[in-house]
Amino acid sequence: MAKNSEKTYWPHMILGFLFLGMTLSYWTVKSASSMPVQESNNYMLKYQQADMNINEIIQKRALFDQAYRITLMDVKRENIALENSKRAKDERVVILSKGSNSFRYKIEAIGSHPLEDANVTFLLTRPHTRREDRLIANISPVEGEYRIKDIEIEKAGRYILQLRVNLGEAIGYLEQPAYLKS
Repeated sequence: MAKNSEKTYWPHMILGFLFLGMTLSYWTVKSASSMPVQESNNYMLKYQQADMNINEIIQKRALFDQAYRITLMDVKRENIALENSKRAKDERVVILSKGSNSFRYKIEAIGSHPLEDANVTFLLTRPHTRREDRLIANISPVEGEYRIKDIEIEKAGRYILQLRVNLGEAIGYLEQPAYLKS
């Protein structure tokens, strides 16, 4: 009978690959759980609410856009090439100032006078995070304008100015990109 003196290393390789797979799985779960998950706030709603009611939101917005218009007044705008943006073109944004900022919105029926009975909500947010959101609800009109005063902004970067207007069954949205230079 012949003795087989060759050693086989395949059991060691299998254990090595199993150990490597478990190590990489642990690293993936640990790194994924350390990343914060931020909810979207499109239409000034949580993602799940907007997703479940998107058809209703679109219909109410179309109803609003047929009869009403929202205008952001007296703001400085510039074309800015945003850093880390995949878009090749410049984007026209509202320029914010460091410190206190104020915004004026006019809501009017098309071909008519300004409305003063709307339920207006303002949100200042940053893209991809809700940590620094500033929400102001039930804004009252002053001389036909809805004014948001004394919004403190210190961090440079991109922002989004969002306004939601409820008028009966119609709901209007205005979303304006904004930027604070460092």
